[in-house]
Amino acid sequence: LVSAKASNKGTETAAAQKDPDFSKEEPWERALKTTVVDMDVGQFRGQKVSVWDMLHSQYIPEENRKELLELYRAGELTLEQVKTVVSTIITKAEAARTEQAAN
Repeated sequence: LVSAKASNKGTETAAAQKDPDFSKEEPWERALKTTVVDMDVGQFRGQKVSVWDMLHSQYIPEENRKELLELYRAGELTLEQVKTVVSTIITKAEAARTEQAAN
C-alpha cells in the first residue's frame, strides 16, 4: 500500500508538471481522467479512452452523466462501477445504432 501511494504521488507530480490545472482538480475528477479503458466500439474503436472522456461522449445523455457523477462523488459508486456502467452504455448504444443502420 505504501509503495502504491508513493508511485501514485510521483505520477501526480509528473502530470502536474505537464498540466498546470492538474493540481486544482478534485481527486474524484482526476481519477476519472486518468483511468483508461480499451474500447472496441464506435468512435472509440481501438483506442484507450479515459472514463472522463467516455462520460462526456455523445453516447452518454447529460442526465445520465450528471447522475453517475453525483453517485460517484457521493461514494455510492466506485470508480470500477462507473467504468463498467459507462462502457456498457456505450457498447449497447453502438450495437443499437449498428442494428438500426442495418435495417
